[in-house]
Amino acid sequence: MRPEDSGRLAVSIIEFCRYVRAHGLADDPRRTLTALEAAKTVDAANRQTLFSALQSTLCSTKDEWELFPSLFRGFWDEAQSRPRVSSGERNRLWRRQNSSAQKGDSFLAESSAAAAPDEGATAVYGASAEHRLKRVDFSELPHDDLAQLEELSLRLLRQMSLRISRRFISNDRGRRTDLRRTFRRSISHGGEPIVLAYKRRKPRKNKLVILLDISGSMNFYSLFLVRFAYALQTCFQRVDTFLFSTSLVGISPLLRTRHLSEALQRLSQREAGWSGGTKIGESLEQFNQRHGKLLTRDTLFIILSDGWDTGEPELLASQMRRAKQRAQKVLWLNPLLGLKDYQPVTRGMAAALPYVDVFAPANNLECLLALERYL
Repeated sequence: MRPEDSGRLAVSIIEFCRYVRAHGLADDPRRTLTALEAAKTVDAANRQTLFSALQSTLCSTKDEWELFPSLFRGFWDEAQSRPRVSSGERNRLWRRQNSSAQKGDSFLAESSAAAAPDEGATAVYGASAEHRLKRVDFSELPHDDLAQLEELSLRLLRQMSLRISRRFISNDRGRRTDLRRTFRRSISHGGEPIVLAYKRRKPRKNKLVILLDISGSMNFYSLFLVRFAYALQTCFQRVDTFLFSTSLVGISPLLRTRHLSEALQRLSQREAGWSGGTKIGESLEQFNQRHGKLLTRDTLFIILSDGWDTGEPELLASQMRRAKQRAQKVLWLNPLLGLKDYQPVTRGMAAALPYVDVFAPANNLECLLALERYL
């Protein structure tokens, strides 16, 4: 390996070690040095060899061992081998998002081509670039960053869903040995693991029902929030997703695909009212009448909307009350809440708030990832 290639690999390994520590592996910087030394002793150009070397040096528990493959793929897959959309083409597609409903559908269809690099492969981002992209407001995203943010968002949202679905809790009647707690207990016995600790998988009790606002005021946000719904759909067995503007459209079957690009293509062919007006109360009334049985005491009801409603606030309040009575918890995710000095004083938002358990922002990727605590 040429010296310049060796240097680039070392930098990438350091970034990768930071990345895995941020996504669930033990926070031990000493492992980075071990990983660098291991990479020197193997054929790092061989993907499987590099995978084995890094896994053996960075993982110390079964949980970490199981999580590592998805982290490795998310960071190292060869994005350069996949077709990319030019900067000019991305700009053209992005401008379409602010046009009529018909053009909004076209943007969704053509964006599925730009999503191709997302499918299990991403570019390697530096820590500072990833930090910046996670915090940028979707409505203020520079055109040249669109493709990178799309790749990053799907990768991190998928990893969030994997962490939720794989989470374990301590339980001395469990069947799996909890190595970390066992080692901690052994300290008082001179390092001998006399008393074993166990863990078991958390019960997967909750169902998710998602209502996503795709009206004109949500243009800058709705496409990224569709990715949020898609990421949850891929890892939760019980998720029902609906789009609404002036009426309600169910899209759960369209999201049950292996690839995001296929899901976006399907959505683009569905009449859903993209970039139309907003009647949240009437859409909720349709949901309660046709699909209200989906809300049970083990259901998290998630509404993604800016709260701008052209309907009657009394209708919205009554339908929110019906949903609140059925669901375990109501989460309202409002992109505007992440903006400075925003106050939920519009008639629609004010009418809905008394029936909301969690009112949180959803204007950037960092906000979406923070929702893990509620899921």
